Amino acid sequence: MKRPEPLIAPSILSADFTRLGEHIDEAMDGGADWLHCDVMDGHFVPNISYGPMIVEAARTRQDAFLDVHLMISDPEKYIDAFAKAGSDQISIHCEATPHLHRALQMIHQSGCKAGVAINPGTPVFELDPILHMVDIVVVMSVNPGFGGQKFIKESLHRIEQLSRMRNSSGHPFLIEVDGGVNLDNTQRIIAAGADVLVAGSAVFKTDSIADTIGKMRKNAERALRPVV
Repeated sequence: MKRPEPLIAPSILSADFTRLGEHIDEAMDGGADWLHCDVMDGHFVPNISYGPMIVEAARTRQDAFLDVHLMISDPEKYIDAFAKAGSDQISIHCEATPHLHRALQMIHQSGCKAGVAINPGTPVFELDPILHMVDIVVVMSVNPGFGGQKFIKESLHRIEQLSRMRNSSGHPFLIEVDGGVNLDNTQRIIAAGADVLVAGSAVFKTDSIADTIGKMRKNAERALRPVV
């Protein structure tokens, strides 16, 4: 299975919300492939972020692919609202609902691509029954709930496991990594098998959003170059 070009998905959770439109424009004009929207409910994770209104605001940037990550309990209750807000892709946590299969069906029925996210403490093999249904798997490389956390190094092994599962199953889902992604670990993450890098603080808390995205892309692409 041929590896796709790495995708950079800045998380707007780390943007300056008083300048959200400007930061979105800087990220997209600076070469971001997707915009990642982290939605937290204060129940499934110990923090509250934002709801469909912010996704709708981000949708005003028409060329942006909105990658919406629902870190919420009972996500099936809110799929329709986030789809109507303009989501292109909605990922839900396998730990957040006992009806994962049905919830993924609902996402596809809403017209969005469907993803499943997995926490650091959940074995990746638990995803095996639904891998044929998803467009993307989100590997949480921190415990979800807060931005700016340190990358959990054991996540590299989990990415490798998922990559092997993808190759053996033939299901062409993307592997996205969310949490603690920065310029120092980008190359290792892509080399382990990831395709999409979610970066929040590492992008939006820098002097130049565009320069950081450019450097991250170069590091990611370097991981895919053949060794000569």
